Amino acid sequence: MSRTRTERLVNLVICLLSTRRFLTAAQIAATVPGYEHDPDDARDHEAFQRKFERDKAELRELGVPLETGTASAFDAEPGYRIAHREYALPDILLEPDEAAAVGIAARLWQHAGLAAAASSGLAKLRAAGVDVDPQATLGLEPMVTVDPAFAPLTAAARDRREVGFDYRVPDRDAPSRRRLQPWGVVCWRGRWYVVGHDQDREATRCFRLSRVVGAVRVTGAPGAYEPPANVDLISHVARWSGPVERTGRATVLAAPGRAAGLRRWALEVTAGPDGDRLVLPYAEPDGLAGHLVGYGPDVRVLDPPEVREAVIQRLKEIAVRHDELAVGGGAR
Repeated sequence: MSRTRTERLVNLVICLLSTRRFLTAAQIAATVPGYEHDPDDARDHEAFQRKFERDKAELRELGVPLETGTASAFDAEPGYRIAHREYALPDILLEPDEAAAVGIAARLWQHAGLAAAASSGLAKLRAAGVDVDPQATLGLEPMVTVDPAFAPLTAAARDRREVGFDYRVPDRDAPSRRRLQPWGVVCWRGRWYVVGHDQDREATRCFRLSRVVGAVRVTGAPGAYEPPANVDLISHVARWSGPVERTGRATVLAAPGRAAGLRRWALEVTAGPDGDRLVLPYAEPDGLAGHLVGYGPDVRVLDPPEVREAVIQRLKEIAVRHDELAVGGGAR
Protein backbone atom coordinates (compact mmCIF):
# COMPACT_ATOMS: atom_id res chain seq x y z
CA MET A 1 0.00 0.00 0.00
CA SER A 2 1.39 3.41 -0.95
CA ARG A 3 2.12 6.03 1.71
CA THR A 4 -0.46 8.38 0.14
CA ARG A 5 -3.20 5.76 0.36
CA THR A 6 -2.19 4.81 3.90
CA GLU A 7 -2.48 8.45 5.00
CA ARG A 8 -5.88 8.74 3.29
CA LEU A 9 -7.18 5.62 5.04
CA VAL A 10 -5.93 6.81 8.43
CA ASN A 11 -7.60 10.18 7.91
CA LEU A 12 -10.81 8.43 6.85
CA VAL A 13 -10.81 6.33 10.03
CA ILE A 14 -10.17 9.42 12.19
CA CYS A 15 -12.98 11.27 10.41
CA LEU A 16 -15.52 8.47 10.85
CA LEU A 17 -14.52 7.88 14.47
CA SER A 18 -14.91 11.56 15.29
CA THR A 19 -18.62 11.82 14.53
CA ARG A 20 -21.65 10.05 15.93
CA ARG A 21 -23.76 10.61 12.80
CA PHE A 22 -23.56 8.98 9.39
CA LEU A 23 -21.50 10.96 6.86
CA THR A 24 -22.37 10.82 3.18
CA ALA A 25 -19.76 10.23 0.51
CA ALA A 26 -20.01 13.91 -0.47
CA GLN A 27 -19.31 15.02 3.13
CA ILE A 28 -16.37 12.65 3.34
CA ALA A 29 -14.98 13.90 0.03
CA ALA A 30 -15.16 17.48 1.28
CA THR A 31 -13.49 16.59 4.58
CA VAL A 32 -10.85 13.89 4.15
CA PRO A 33 -7.56 14.85 2.43
CA GLY A 34 -6.98 12.68 -0.64
CA TYR A 35 -10.59 12.69 -1.86
CA GLU A 36 -10.55 16.15 -3.42
CA HIS A 37 -12.33 16.23 -6.77
CA ASP A 38 -14.80 18.20 -8.88
CA PRO A 39 -18.27 16.64 -8.34
CA ASP A 40 -19.54 18.37 -11.48
CA ASP A 41 -16.93 16.62 -13.60
CA ALA A 42 -18.36 13.18 -14.43
CA ARG A 43 -14.97 11.50 -14.96
CA ASP A 44 -13.46 13.09 -11.86
CA HIS A 45 -16.44 12.08 -9.73
CA GLU A 46 -16.36 8.54 -11.08
CA ALA A 47 -12.66 8.30 -10.19
CA PHE A 48 -13.49 9.42 -6.63
CA GLN A 49 -16.24 6.81 -6.33
CA ARG A 50 -13.87 4.03 -7.43
CA LYS A 51 -11.25 5.20 -4.94
CA PHE A 52 -13.79 5.43 -2.14
CA GLU A 53 -15.17 1.94 -2.86
CA ARG A 54 -11.65 0.48 -2.79
CA ASP A 55 -10.92 2.20 0.52
CA LYS A 56 -14.17 0.98 2.10
CA ALA A 57 -13.35 -2.57 1.06
CA GLU A 58 -9.82 -2.20 2.43
CA LEU A 59 -11.07 -1.00 5.81
CA ARG A 60 -13.52 -3.88 6.09
CA GLU A 61 -10.79 -6.37 5.18
CA LEU A 62 -8.69 -4.87 7.97
CA GLY A 63 -11.50 -5.49 10.42
CA VAL A 64 -12.70 -1.90 10.78
CA PRO A 65 -16.44 -2.03 11.64
CA LEU A 66 -17.70 0.33 8.93
CA GLU A 67 -21.45 0.90 9.22
CA THR A 68 -23.84 2.13 6.52
CA GLY A 69 -27.02 4.01 7.36
CA THR A 70 -28.82 7.36 7.32
CA ALA A 71 -28.96 10.16 9.85
CA SER A 72 -32.73 10.47 9.48
CA ALA A 73 -35.65 9.02 7.57
CA PHE A 74 -35.56 12.02 5.22
CA ASP A 75 -32.01 11.32 3.97
CA ALA A 76 -32.02 9.79 0.51
CA GLU A 77 -28.26 9.14 0.37
CA PRO A 78 -26.67 6.58 2.69
CA GLY A 79 -23.86 7.59 5.01
CA TYR A 80 -20.99 5.90 6.82
CA ARG A 81 -19.52 5.77 10.30
CA ILE A 82 -17.42 3.45 12.47
CA ALA A 83 -19.03 1.60 15.36
CA HIS A 84 -17.16 2.85 18.42
CA ARG A 85 -17.94 -0.05 20.72
CA GLU A 86 -16.85 -2.64 18.17
CA TYR A 87 -13.70 -0.76 17.22
CA ALA A 88 -12.50 0.33 20.67
CA LEU A 89 -9.72 -1.60 22.39
CA PRO A 90 -10.09 -2.87 25.95
CA ASP A 91 -8.01 -1.23 28.66
CA ILE A 92 -4.33 -1.93 28.05
CA LEU A 93 -1.93 -2.07 30.98
CA LEU A 94 1.62 -1.16 29.94
CA GLU A 95 4.83 -1.85 31.77
CA PRO A 96 6.99 1.25 32.37
CA ASP A 97 9.38 0.45 29.50
CA GLU A 98 6.44 -0.20 27.17
CA ALA A 99 4.85 3.10 28.15
CA ALA A 100 8.14 4.85 27.43
CA ALA A 101 8.25 3.31 23.94
CA VAL A 102 4.68 4.46 23.26
CA GLY A 103 5.66 7.95 24.42
CA ILE A 104 8.53 8.09 21.95
CA ALA A 105 6.26 6.94 19.14
CA ALA A 106 3.72 9.62 20.05
CA ARG A 107 6.38 12.28 19.66
CA LEU A 108 6.80 11.25 16.04
CA TRP A 109 3.11 11.44 15.17
CA GLN A 110 3.20 15.00 13.93
CA HIS A 111 6.05 14.08 11.56
CA ALA A 112 4.11 11.27 9.91
CA GLY A 113 2.24 13.82 7.81
CA LEU A 114 -1.10 12.84 9.33
CA ALA A 115 -1.89 15.03 12.33
CA ALA A 116 -2.26 18.36 10.56
CA ALA A 117 -4.44 16.89 7.82
CA ALA A 118 -6.57 15.04 10.35
CA SER A 119 -7.04 18.15 12.48
CA SER A 120 -7.95 20.12 9.38
CA GLY A 121 -10.59 17.54 8.47
CA LEU A 122 -12.13 17.69 11.93
CA ALA A 123 -12.25 21.48 11.72
CA LYS A 124 -14.13 21.17 8.43
CA LEU A 125 -16.60 18.80 10.04
CA ARG A 126 -17.32 21.29 12.82
CA ALA A 127 -17.71 24.09 10.30
CA ALA A 128 -20.26 21.98 8.44
CA GLY A 129 -22.29 21.54 11.62
CA VAL A 130 -21.33 17.90 12.18
CA ASP A 131 -21.24 16.78 15.80
CA VAL A 132 -17.59 15.92 16.50
CA ASP A 133 -16.43 14.09 19.58
CA PRO A 134 -13.90 16.43 21.22
CA GLN A 135 -12.08 13.49 22.83
CA ALA A 136 -11.25 12.07 19.41
CA THR A 137 -8.74 14.83 18.73
CA LEU A 138 -6.72 14.32 21.89
CA GLY A 139 -3.14 13.35 21.14
CA LEU A 140 -3.29 14.18 17.44
CA GLU A 141 -0.63 16.85 17.66
CA PRO A 142 1.74 16.27 20.57
CA MET A 143 3.79 19.23 21.71
CA VAL A 144 7.20 17.57 21.76
CA THR A 145 9.08 18.10 18.53
CA VAL A 146 12.20 16.61 16.98
CA ASP A 147 14.98 18.17 14.91
CA PRO A 148 14.09 19.77 11.55
CA ALA A 149 16.30 17.26 9.74
CA PHE A 150 14.21 14.36 11.04
CA ALA A 151 11.48 14.36 8.38
CA PRO A 152 13.70 14.62 5.25
CA LEU A 153 16.20 12.07 6.56
CA THR A 154 13.57 9.49 7.52
CA ALA A 155 11.91 9.97 4.13
CA ALA A 156 15.25 9.54 2.34
CA ALA A 157 16.04 6.39 4.35
CA ARG A 158 12.61 4.96 3.50
CA ASP A 159 13.00 5.71 -0.21
CA ARG A 160 16.69 4.71 -0.33
CA ARG A 161 17.81 8.10 -1.64
CA GLU A 162 21.21 9.71 -1.13
CA VAL A 163 21.24 13.06 0.66
CA GLY A 164 23.61 15.96 1.22
CA PHE A 165 23.78 18.29 4.21
CA ASP A 166 26.08 20.62 6.11
CA TYR A 167 27.25 19.27 9.44
CA ARG A 168 28.89 21.08 12.33
CA VAL A 169 31.10 19.41 14.92
CA PRO A 170 32.01 21.10 18.23
CA ASP A 171 35.75 21.48 17.58
CA ARG A 172 35.35 23.21 14.18
CA ASP A 173 34.15 26.71 13.36
CA ALA A 174 32.58 26.02 9.98
CA PRO A 175 30.28 23.13 9.00
CA SER A 176 31.47 20.57 6.49
CA ARG A 177 29.57 19.09 3.57
CA ARG A 178 28.47 15.45 3.91
CA ARG A 179 27.04 13.01 1.36
CA LEU A 180 25.21 10.09 2.91
CA GLN A 181 23.21 7.04 1.96
CA PRO A 182 20.92 6.97 5.05
CA TRP A 183 19.94 3.59 6.46
CA GLY A 184 17.69 4.88 9.25
CA VAL A 185 17.12 7.37 12.05
CA VAL A 186 17.22 6.32 15.71
CA CYS A 187 16.99 7.90 19.14
CA TRP A 188 19.88 7.32 21.54
CA ARG A 189 20.11 8.89 25.01
CA GLY A 190 17.58 11.58 24.17
CA ARG A 191 19.21 12.54 20.85
CA TRP A 192 18.30 11.68 17.26
CA TYR A 193 20.93 10.24 14.90
CA VAL A 194 21.03 9.17 11.28
CA VAL A 195 23.17 6.17 10.38
CA GLY A 196 24.34 5.35 6.88
CA HIS A 197 27.14 5.03 4.37
CA ASP A 198 29.30 8.15 4.05
CA GLN A 199 30.03 8.49 0.34
CA ASP A 200 33.17 10.60 0.73
CA ARG A 201 34.76 8.53 3.48
CA GLU A 202 33.52 5.18 2.13
CA ALA A 203 32.59 4.05 5.62
CA THR A 204 29.66 3.73 8.01
CA ARG A 205 29.00 6.95 9.86
CA CYS A 206 26.34 8.39 12.15
CA PHE A 207 25.40 12.05 12.56
CA ARG A 208 23.50 13.83 15.29
CA LEU A 209 20.48 15.56 13.78
CA SER A 210 20.79 18.63 15.99
CA ARG A 211 24.16 19.37 14.36
CA VAL A 212 22.80 19.38 10.82
CA VAL A 213 22.98 22.95 9.54
CA GLY A 214 20.37 24.20 7.08
CA ALA A 215 18.23 22.07 4.81
CA VAL A 216 18.81 18.42 3.93
CA ARG A 217 18.98 18.09 0.14
CA VAL A 218 17.97 14.89 -1.63
CA THR A 219 20.48 14.17 -4.41
CA GLY A 220 19.89 10.56 -5.41
CA ALA A 221 17.21 8.60 -7.20
CA PRO A 222 14.79 6.34 -5.28
CA GLY A 223 16.02 2.80 -4.64
CA ALA A 224 19.64 3.72 -5.42
CA TYR A 225 21.13 1.51 -2.67
CA GLU A 226 20.32 -1.23 -0.17
CA PRO A 227 21.34 -1.05 3.52
CA PRO A 228 23.18 -4.04 4.98
CA ALA A 229 20.90 -6.85 6.09
CA ASN A 230 19.99 -6.94 9.79
CA VAL A 231 21.99 -3.80 10.54
CA ASP A 232 21.82 -2.66 14.19
CA LEU A 233 21.62 1.13 14.01
CA ILE A 234 21.57 1.63 17.78
CA SER A 235 24.85 -0.31 18.15
CA HIS A 236 26.51 1.96 15.58
CA VAL A 237 25.41 5.05 17.47
CA ALA A 238 26.41 3.61 20.85
CA ARG A 239 29.93 2.78 19.63
CA TRP A 240 30.31 6.20 18.04
CA SER A 241 29.00 8.29 20.93
CA GLY A 242 30.87 6.43 23.68
CA PRO A 243 29.99 6.52 27.38
CA VAL A 244 28.33 9.62 28.77
CA GLU A 245 29.59 11.03 32.06
CA ARG A 246 26.66 12.50 33.97
CA THR A 247 28.50 14.65 36.45
CA GLY A 248 25.79 17.33 36.72
CA ARG A 249 22.98 17.24 39.26
CA ALA A 250 19.52 18.73 38.76
CA THR A 251 16.68 18.98 41.26
CA VAL A 252 13.14 18.78 39.92
CA LEU A 253 9.73 18.80 41.59
CA ALA A 254 7.50 15.93 40.43
CA ALA A 255 3.76 15.79 41.00
CA PRO A 256 2.65 13.02 43.40
CA GLY A 257 2.40 9.70 41.62
CA ARG A 258 3.69 11.08 38.31
CA ALA A 259 6.95 10.89 36.29
CA ALA A 260 7.66 7.22 37.03
CA GLY A 261 10.51 7.16 34.53
CA LEU A 262 12.32 10.00 36.29
CA ARG A 263 11.82 8.38 39.68
CA ARG A 264 13.64 5.22 38.54
CA TRP A 265 16.47 7.36 37.23
CA ALA A 266 16.72 9.66 40.27
CA LEU A 267 19.63 9.46 42.68
CA GLU A 268 17.47 10.80 45.52
CA VAL A 269 13.73 11.13 46.09
CA THR A 270 12.42 13.35 48.91
CA ALA A 271 8.70 13.54 49.58
CA GLY A 272 7.19 16.96 50.27
CA PRO A 273 3.79 18.63 50.68
CA ASP A 274 3.87 20.12 47.16
CA GLY A 275 5.37 17.09 45.44
CA ASP A 276 8.50 14.94 45.43
CA ARG A 277 11.97 16.40 44.91
CA LEU A 278 14.08 14.29 42.59
CA VAL A 279 17.84 14.65 42.15
CA LEU A 280 18.77 13.66 38.60
CA PRO A 281 22.23 13.14 37.07
CA TYR A 282 22.87 14.74 33.69
CA ALA A 283 25.65 15.32 31.17
CA GLU A 284 24.45 18.50 29.48
CA PRO A 285 21.53 20.85 30.18
CA ASP A 286 19.98 20.66 26.73
CA GLY A 287 19.91 16.88 26.72
CA LEU A 288 18.19 16.77 30.10
CA ALA A 289 15.76 19.52 29.04
CA GLY A 290 14.71 17.51 26.00
CA HIS A 291 13.87 14.63 28.31
CA LEU A 292 12.04 16.70 30.93
CA VAL A 293 9.68 18.53 28.58
CA GLY A 294 8.10 15.20 27.68
CA TYR A 295 6.58 15.10 31.18
CA GLY A 296 4.76 18.41 30.68
CA PRO A 297 3.33 20.07 33.80
CA ASP A 298 4.07 17.02 35.96
CA VAL A 299 7.68 18.15 36.40
CA ARG A 300 9.18 21.54 37.32
CA VAL A 301 12.91 22.30 37.44
CA LEU A 302 14.12 23.84 40.68
CA ASP A 303 17.88 23.85 40.13
CA PRO A 304 20.31 24.55 38.47
CA PRO A 305 19.39 27.66 36.45
CA GLU A 306 21.08 26.32 33.28
CA VAL A 307 18.70 23.35 33.15
CA ARG A 308 15.68 25.53 33.93
CA GLU A 309 16.63 27.93 31.13
CA ALA A 310 17.16 25.04 28.71
CA VAL A 311 13.67 23.72 29.51
CA ILE A 312 12.15 27.19 29.02
CA GLN A 313 13.89 27.48 25.64
CA ARG A 314 12.58 24.07 24.58
CA LEU A 315 9.04 25.05 25.57
CA LYS A 316 9.31 28.29 23.57
CA GLU A 317 10.39 26.30 20.51
CA ILE A 318 7.47 23.91 21.02
CA ALA A 319 5.04 26.84 21.27
CA VAL A 320 6.37 28.32 18.03
CA ARG A 321 6.12 24.94 16.31
CA HIS A 322 2.56 24.48 17.58
CA ASP A 323 1.55 27.89 16.20
CA GLU A 324 3.08 27.03 12.82
CA LEU A 325 1.13 23.76 12.69
CA ALA A 326 -2.08 25.51 13.68
CA VAL A 327 -1.65 28.10 10.95
CA GLY A 328 -0.74 25.46 8.41
CA GLY A 329 -3.74 23.30 9.34
CA GLY A 330 -6.11 26.22 9.13
CA ALA A 331 -4.87 27.17 5.69
CA ARG A 332 -5.80 23.85 4.11
